[in-house]
Amino acid sequence: MGPQATCPGWGYLSGLQVRTWIEPVVASTQVASSLYDAGLLLVLKESLGARVANHSASTSPRGALEDQQQKAISNFYIIYNVVTGLTPLLPAYLLGWLSDRFHRKISICVALLGILLCRLALLFKVLWDWPVEVMYWAVALNGLCGGLSAYWAGVISLGSLGSSEGGRSVRLIFIDLILGLGGFCGSMASGHLFQQMSEKAWQGLVLTACSVSCASFALFYSLLVLKVPKSVAKPRKALPTVDTVSGTIGTYRTLDPDQPDVPSVAGHPQSPGKARSPKSMIVLLFLGAIMYDLAVVGTVDVMPLFVLRAPLSWNQVQVGYGMAAGYIIFITSFLGVLVFSRCFRDTTMIMIGMVSFGSGALLLSFVKETYMFYIARGVMLFALIPITTIRSAMSKLIKDSSYGKVFVILQLFLTLTWVVTSTMYNKIYQVTMEKFVGTCFALSSFLSFLAIVPIGIVAYKQASWLKHADITETKRC
Repeated sequence: MGPQATCPGWGYLSGLQVRTWIEPVVASTQVASSLYDAGLLLVLKESLGARVANHSASTSPRGALEDQQQKAISNFYIIYNVVTGLTPLLPAYLLGWLSDRFHRKISICVALLGILLCRLALLFKVLWDWPVEVMYWAVALNGLCGGLSAYWAGVISLGSLGSSEGGRSVRLIFIDLILGLGGFCGSMASGHLFQQMSEKAWQGLVLTACSVSCASFALFYSLLVLKVPKSVAKPRKALPTVDTVSGTIGTYRTLDPDQPDVPSVAGHPQSPGKARSPKSMIVLLFLGAIMYDLAVVGTVDVMPLFVLRAPLSWNQVQVGYGMAAGYIIFITSFLGVLVFSRCFRDTTMIMIGMVSFGSGALLLSFVKETYMFYIARGVMLFALIPITTIRSAMSKLIKDSSYGKVFVILQLFLTLTWVVTSTMYNKIYQVTMEKFVGTCFALSSFLSFLAIVPIGIVAYKQASWLKHADITETKRC
């Protein structure tokens, strides 16, 4: 008797193809990243704080020293973010092209090597008291290996290949859920791990060592265990009627570019405008993603500086808890997609997420107490839905063989947006922190609501196609 006969569940378990799951890589990498992000911020606070104190007059008031420390940290992040964003541009695209042409794991494995080297640099900085400027070189090396742009594009490609069109939105948001859980665990532990060493000079050694360990696990798992899943997308029929797209009311043709000449209804060829619709939709989705990313990046980059100064003035443990609160959004966004996808279109879910983030950012601009901060973060409970759902929508409009290239291009656009926005917002924060510290958050709120416009145009196009399909089907009947 075979194993399937002795164990009825064996056939199901064998079909799960555990080695194709990208989730272990995502979880371990995100734990490493959350520990690294918190560790870098706390190391900068200690190192640059001591540097500012040594170069300032002993009679300087505490508020003046705090402002100088804030500006020093902000200036560091301006250069750091520029290097982080610009160095991966060419390598990430090249890795995406190689992944499409030769092997899907190339971009992930090379990018994870760079991430590991960057985490090692922070460990050595703490261990041997290197100057903080060494992190510029570390993050540049990470960028030359593709950085997060190549890594995340590879993750999305494998996730899309291993899911059907109908379940892709849920599949990708589930990957984000795993990322959020990993980030939550790492952030919750970061403040406590940072304080493990009694010697002040070595504070953060345990935290950075844990970050390196998690990054090492992710790299070796992707090299030795991870397998590329086979595409499970069902091929189109020669004479299809109207395809159903997940997350929509009714049905409309997805305009699959693999079959541009197939008529949407037998005997009724597509109009020229309709044949060009996927390109216009992709452009609008790109525009919506970039505008929304402008809002998110501005808030996320300024928030660590905001919580370190008055009126909040958080300590190391509170900083870790605050970062962990941000990862709760991954859980609530996942649950939101599970519920909303049953009754709303993808575009409607995207707009719900944008309204959620914009409202939370507006509340964040008026935060004066810690409990108000957590209320504002709670309002952002669906903030992750837009970018993930936009990626899902794009994957339904492009060929499987183009996933690596297209997702890398999108990620590079988002990275360039992040570089420009980070520099702009850090400068705005430095200018306005003494007058109205919430200026950056108010600006992010405005941009988030503005990003709804291109998504609304896509929704209108979809509604028009749905109406056209219903009318055509009625005529046939």
